[in-house]
Amino acid sequence: MTDERSLGELSRTEALCLLASVPVGRLVFTHQALPAIRPVNGLVEDDMVVIGLTAGSAIAASSGAGGTVVAYEADSLDPAQRSGWTVIVVGLARLETDPDAVLGYRARLRPWLAGAMTDVLTISSEIVTGYRLVPAVPADEIARAAEKWSGRSRC
Repeated sequence: MTDERSLGELSRTEALCLLASVPVGRLVFTHQALPAIRPVNGLVEDDMVVIGLTAGSAIAASSGAGGTVVAYEADSLDPAQRSGWTVIVVGLARLETDPDAVLGYRARLRPWLAGAMTDVLTISSEIVTGYRLVPAVPADEIARAAEKWSGRSRC
């Protein structure tokens, strides 16, 4: 048995379920024409990532009226076991404008930073990619399988 790992791709559904299972991720966006990454806490609802923002947040300043393209990444990794998963959502971030939705999200979000939550940011899930670390197949097993199947019809 090997402790080497390879990446197994997750389905969109699996990826979003795993993303919903962790309270903290990283928001990747452009700020003053440069890449910026911030740890944020959020939640997943209806294929959207929802984040609470405090006054003066860089992403609120970067979000135009039509929204801005961002990435949200979260993972759960166990270095000792060399196991875990990672999920990235790429989508359009917009400030939530529906007062009832804002109130509902504020009740469920628990910001880590001091200060009142001034805005709620929603991120659509246009592109969802996720990977789980899985045990790698040793090279000698791959070679034996290739020998076994060589010369057989593929149809």
